[in-house]
Amino acid sequence: QVQLMESGGGLVQPGGSLRLSCTASGFTLDDYAVGWFRQVPGKQREAVSCISSGDGSKNYADSVKGRFAISRDSATNTLFLQMNSLKPEDTAVYLCARIDDHRCLALIASMAPNDYWGLGTQVTVSS
Repeated sequence: QVQLMESGGGLVQPGGSLRLSCTASGFTLDDYAVGWFRQVPGKQREAVSCISSGDGSKNYADSVKGRFAISRDSATNTLFLQMNSLKPEDTAVYLCARIDDHRCLALIASMAPNDYWGLGTQVTVSS
């Protein structure tokens, strides 16, 4: 059974850092495109970053380039998102997902029937 479980969210001051984790089970992360998305109530879901299958190309939304870094660990089958220089506008529920390579490379946040999504972890950036 495919499952994704996020952790690592919390409350952090502006300028601070957090590291999100997404533990995958039922499949091998390296074999699929996986990424991080965020959702603010009343707004459209936004693609934050994604790693494609195969060569593991990494993509970032313009809003997080230079501040966030996506990575994956094969040994633990875990996806990470290192978030630095956090801003109040980064406040959201962060979700990890297994999607197709096309939407991963294009950073498209729409959902498709073959996707798998975690439940999310709350990140709040506030002083």
